[in-house]
Amino acid sequence: MASVRSSSADGAKILDGRALAARVTDRVGEETARLKRKANVTPGLAVVLIGADPASQVYVGAKARKAEELGFHSVQHTLPETTSEVELLELVNRLNLDSEIHGILVQFPLPAGFDRSRVITAIKPEKDVDGLHPVNAGRLVTGIGTPIVPCTPAGCMLLIREARGDDLAGLSAVVVGRSTLVGKPAAQLLLNENCTVTIAHSRTRELSAVVRSADIVVAAIGRPEMVRGDWIKPGATVIDVGMNRIPAPERGEGKSRLVGDVAYGEAVAIAAAITPVPGGVGPMTIAMLMANTLSAANRSIGRQPILP
Repeated sequence: MASVRSSSADGAKILDGRALAARVTDRVGEETARLKRKANVTPGLAVVLIGADPASQVYVGAKARKAEELGFHSVQHTLPETTSEVELLELVNRLNLDSEIHGILVQFPLPAGFDRSRVITAIKPEKDVDGLHPVNAGRLVTGIGTPIVPCTPAGCMLLIREARGDDLAGLSAVVVGRSTLVGKPAAQLLLNENCTVTIAHSRTRELSAVVRSADIVVAAIGRPEMVRGDWIKPGATVIDVGMNRIPAPERGEGKSRLVGDVAYGEAVAIAAAITPVPGGVGPMTIAMLMANTLSAANRSIGRQPILP
């Protein structure tokens, strides 16, 4: 498959998130041009950032640039740290009413004192391209209606299919992490594919044994290299969602490096397929945000969503 490369002496397939994300965004670009040509509709994405957190600025900038590259109507609202929750909610409401905006993304984390759930539920479900609104979460669980799926879990599923094909029925899957952003929706997506799913976390008893039972491991616990190589079942597919920065004195004083939630150097010798960090799940998140925005634009005029 085009997005799987083997670069391990041990034979593990390294799942190339950058290549797969490029395929997804290429299709989004083609479908965006078609939507403009046939329906005179340009997908609109509004990204809202409060404050000057450097990491958040990088993420928001990357999302805005990709939207512009794909021909979207891209709007960025950068608000001062002194912005109140009321002012943020007023902006969200204006964006809800703006017919040229099909997707609204409020960059988290928010400043202290903000009610995250209130902000999420203020966004219209049909414009909630992060897939966090209770309506979208409920649709994902119940199968009633078409949900907007959170971007990172949706990207994880495409990577899993790259490794295992489209038929995942009967496979054992363990999701390590129970967040509403990644862990819970990833587990539900796997369950919807007829996997036998366990959600594990830092307080799971015999965690290593639970992980070792899995054909598919999704690690999204936010702890650097917590999942060790000997936790991995031989031949398993390992999707590492973690993005942790740790000291790297070997690179010089004050230097750091990115690692995942999986001890990659150990797991690559045992897994059949694994995502690297960086270059695995990360690029897929932005790609799926673009796909969600395009789908929202299609839904806004009664057309079926375009999915990867």
